[in-house]
Amino acid sequence: MTGQNIPGLGTRRDRTVQEYQHDTYKQKGKLKEPTVCPQCGAVFHKGRWTWEARPAQAHEAVCPACHRINDKYPKGMLTLKGPYFAANRAEILNLARNEEAKEKKEHPLVRIMAIEERHEGTVITTTDDHLPHRIGEALHHAYDGEFTFHHDEGEQFIRVNWTR
Repeated sequence: MTGQNIPGLGTRRDRTVQEYQHDTYKQKGKLKEPTVCPQCGAVFHKGRWTWEARPAQAHEAVCPACHRINDKYPKGMLTLKGPYFAANRAEILNLARNEEAKEKKEHPLVRIMAIEERHEGTVITTTDDHLPHRIGEALHHAYDGEFTFHHDEGEQFIRVNWTR
């Protein structure tokens, strides 16, 4: 009985209720406009963070990306490893930085936080949960290799692995 009412029951009037997801780094309330991040220079204007010239007499507030970077609390993680990666490390990291630059141009809160050598491989941490996936896809497209990802349900955190 697709698209029909069940006799005697009428139409369903319930709805899916989205659970509240607390994000410490989301702005609490509306910022005064214009506002400038004193650390990176991003400007909050017309309800969003952008890259534009610093307006005269702008208010100051640390943007969510700089806040995450200061706290060392990433929203995404990309692990790179394998013999091919080791042999082509500089070129592969350059591709990752180019992907960040393309995204950051339009979205100032999307950034690479750090690139670190760890026992599991080279780890890139980000302020956004989409950038690691984007970098992983670009690496897979350019160099093949094994590309896997795990997005934690309800946590808004992604782990991406690329191996070759």
